[in-house]
Amino acid sequence: MSKEGVNPRRRRLLAITSGLGVVGTAFAVTPFILSMFPSARAKAAGAPVEVDISNIEPGQLLTVEWRGKPVWILRRTPEMLKSLHDVDPHLADPKSKVVDQQPAYARNEARSIKPEILVMVGICTHLGCSPDKRLDAGTASGLGDDWKGGFFCPCHGSKFDLAGRVYKNVPAPTNLEVPPHAYLSDTRIVIGADKKGAA
Repeated sequence: MSKEGVNPRRRRLLAITSGLGVVGTAFAVTPFILSMFPSARAKAAGAPVEVDISNIEPGQLLTVEWRGKPVWILRRTPEMLKSLHDVDPHLADPKSKVVDQQPAYARNEARSIKPEILVMVGICTHLGCSPDKRLDAGTASGLGDDWKGGFFCPCHGSKFDLAGRVYKNVPAPTNLEVPPHAYLSDTRIVIGADKKGAA
C-alpha cells in the first residue's frame, strides 16, 4: 500500500476503466451528434448551382435543377422583350407586386437582372404542374393568333407570359417564382444565391 492508502494496482485499474468509459461514451454519442447535421445529399439538394449560359441562343430555353425543381433560363429575343409590354392589360400582376415571388432586383417588367435573360422556377403556382413552353407567338403555339408567347399549364389551363407573369382569370394565383440568382460573369450565373448569400 502507498502512503495515500490506495493500492497502485487499483488506481491503474480505475484509470483504465474510466478511460474506456469516456471512449465508449464518445462512440455512443457520435452518431446522435452527426444526425443533427444535414447529409451530403441534403446539402447538395439545397446548394447553389452554377450554370454556363454562354451557349444559349436567343429564343432558346435551358432547364437546370435546383432544390429538386426545374429552373428555366430563357434568353429572350428583342421581339420577346417587346411583347412583355403588349400583354400588360391581360395580366393579373403585371408589376410583380406579390413580393415573395421574386427577389427585389427582379421586381421589374422583365423580372430579371438583365432583360434578355430570364431565370425562373418552372412550376405552376396553382397545383405544382410543370407548364409547357409555348415560346412561339401566334397560331404556331396552339393558343390562338393573339398569343404573344409564354408558358401554358396543361393541368388546369393557367397561362404565363415570357416573364412568367400570370394571366387574368386562370387558376394560378400568382406569377411563376424567380429564384435568387446572381451573375458570376457575363457567361456564368449562380442559382440559389445572390449578393446576400445562399438562399
